Amino acid sequence: MHTDHPYHPNEAEKSLPHHDMIFVKGGEFMMGDDESGNADEKPAHRVQVNDFYMARYPVTQRLWEMVVGDTPSRFEGDRRPVERITWNDAQAFIKKLNAFTQRQYRLPTEAEWEYAARGGALSEGYQFAGSDKLKQVGWYTENSSGETHEVGQKYPNELGLYDMSGNVWEWVEDDWHGSYKGAPKDGSAWINAGSRGSDRAFRGGSLSFNAQNCRVAYRYSGLAYHSYDVGFRLALSLQSVG
Repeated sequence: MHTDHPYHPNEAEKSLPHHDMIFVKGGEFMMGDDESGNADEKPAHRVQVNDFYMARYPVTQRLWEMVVGDTPSRFEGDRRPVERITWNDAQAFIKKLNAFTQRQYRLPTEAEWEYAARGGALSEGYQFAGSDKLKQVGWYTENSSGETHEVGQKYPNELGLYDMSGNVWEWVEDDWHGSYKGAPKDGSAWINAGSRGSDRAFRGGSLSFNAQNCRVAYRYSGLAYHSYDVGFRLALSLQSVG
């Protein structure tokens, strides 16, 4: 794993459970998949991503409770990912977390998410985050028993990131678009000018979806609703750390 810029938590961050930020070395990659048959994964296109940090795990219920209060999750457990989270819920959590830590945490952009899931500059080209065999790295319909599982129980991907395929879907910052036509090529969030509306993108598949839906290229969208298989993961820009 890259150690160019290891993350050094401040005193407030040291008190947070299951909170470990991984440095992701930026680079160029092909985003999307022209061969999948899904129109929203096309066209595959080159994107340049800057250095950033990504959380090792999706936000857990214990971390959520420390920042916000009682968990909204259907499947309760300190080390299980928080779920039944809307995009707006994730933003409210981040606002409180930033006030507590004096950092500038955020949701990853969709490009950052896919780049990191693919293994970033260390990518070995797997169709899932860390393997071509989903059972090694993720919880999905065939092994989840219909519920979430504690984070970090499967193998990580090339960057040391866990649970990026399966377990819970993860919100990204971007508005939903039905294809990549006109998508940014600099790794920034694709946000509609003027009115954002309420439809956002989330990525990664979940406990209740099959392997095809847990591929690193697979995309899905959701309104501001609560579902037992939707959570999120934190990102942090390199320049905001100093």
